[in-house]
Amino acid sequence: MKYVSVLATALLGLASTASAVPLEERAVQTVNLKFYAGPATYTMTIPADGQVHPTNHNDLNVNIIESSDYDIFRLCQFHYDPPASGTVTLVSSIAGNANQVFVGPPTPIKSVSCQGVCLTIYQDCYINGQFVAPCCNGYCAANKCRPWSPLY
Repeated sequence: MKYVSVLATALLGLASTASAVPLEERAVQTVNLKFYAGPATYTMTIPADGQVHPTNHNDLNVNIIESSDYDIFRLCQFHYDPPASGTVTLVSSIAGNANQVFVGPPTPIKSVSCQGVCLTIYQDCYINGQFVAPCCNGYCAANKCRPWSPLY
């Protein structure tokens, strides 16, 4: 019984020591967004911290959202009021080296939140056979993030 008590005390001591080690601080990635609403456009730059950021453009019916430096389709949530038709469809597309999300029917985007990390062109998406993160604006081939189209 004394052995169990000593073992429990030792484990608790290790646990408290392990939890006292500070976690590594990581920089939050920045997301650059461009919203198209017919002939009108507006831009936003937000941190990918999971917080909800208002667009302040509730009067514009957005039909395309674009980012050249972040995987907005998989790592962002766009908040809107449902239209009279009841549903809004978001579809991913690629134009040049930009990720695009098509919004149908065009709808005012009230706010956006993004969270997660993605990798820029030519960063390692696999290291020693282990997946690191998705590519922001391209695809993973031969362990590196490659651009959707050649960079000239």
